[in-house]
Amino acid sequence: MADAAPAKFKPRVFSGIQPSGGLTLGNYLGAIKRFVDMQDQGIETIYCMVDMHAITVWQDPAALRHQTRELAAGYLAAGLDPAKSILFNQSQVSAHAELGWVFNCVARMGWMNRMTQWKDKTAGKNTEQASLGLFAYPSLMAADILVYHATHVPVGEDQKQHVELTRDIAAKFNHDYGVEFFPITEPVIEGAATRVMSLRDGTKKMSKSDPSDNARINLTDDADKISSKIRKAKSDAELLPETMDELSERPEARNLVNIYAALSGMSKEAVLGEFSGQGFGAFKPRLADLAVATLAPISTEMQRLMQDPAEIDRILGDGADRAAAIATPILERTLDIVGMVRSRR
Repeated sequence: MADAAPAKFKPRVFSGIQPSGGLTLGNYLGAIKRFVDMQDQGIETIYCMVDMHAITVWQDPAALRHQTRELAAGYLAAGLDPAKSILFNQSQVSAHAELGWVFNCVARMGWMNRMTQWKDKTAGKNTEQASLGLFAYPSLMAADILVYHATHVPVGEDQKQHVELTRDIAAKFNHDYGVEFFPITEPVIEGAATRVMSLRDGTKKMSKSDPSDNARINLTDDADKISSKIRKAKSDAELLPETMDELSERPEARNLVNIYAALSGMSKEAVLGEFSGQGFGAFKPRLADLAVATLAPISTEMQRLMQDPAEIDRILGDGADRAAAIATPILERTLDIVGMVRSRR
């Protein structure tokens, strides 16, 4: 991964998740597990709870605080080591918002109008009632990344457009001011289950907002719930084939194979090599046991961590100090390039 970084920039990974509550298996396999794996690859890793993005729609303050701590607990319970990675919440590092304003003045309205998530979130609604923050938040997302000169961002396919916008903003800033100051960040999309689908409908993404709790596995579910949900997951009556191509028209079967591969660290082809010719009566109990073995300890540790919010806050505060030590010089140099007069003390 580091070979793709521009030579003048130190390889550095940044990624953020909104503290919107209800962490699921999709969050774990699509993001958190990959973050934990990356921290041992010899590359600096910075992980952020983007609470400023969360308030683009109204949030209950007490709920937002709880969800921010719960997300931090999820990271830590999954194995993120705050001594190896920087872990913090966005609002504690003011450089994000300051660079976000500069990038608001670099980004173009047309770029924002084309963002798929803006269209999805306002489709059929009165867009004039949406917050300005909701419209402009991709510019803040670019600031989140570039304020650390991050060279790589792990994302799911549905977030790739935001990294492309970040690249556009970096390129335009560099061109407008005749510098090579910001890296052209690379998206990193990898893994067997970067997009985990619903356990009730393999054509829909697993979501905390699904009305059926059986459609998802929550990271707070205990072992019995995890096992029950896997065993009840929608599948089909056909046997598992030898190749993934043969699952192209079987979305639920494909999803369960993807989940097994991601939890086990096996390739999807290796999973089918082990289970081809068998039905889901044999496959699901094995998947349930694997999911329980992987996820139940995370659920237990999250519960323990949430009993000590002061310790979570201490970890986030320490991470914010370390993050600011990287971000502040980059912000100050940005303001110098733009032409801002600042009295140094």
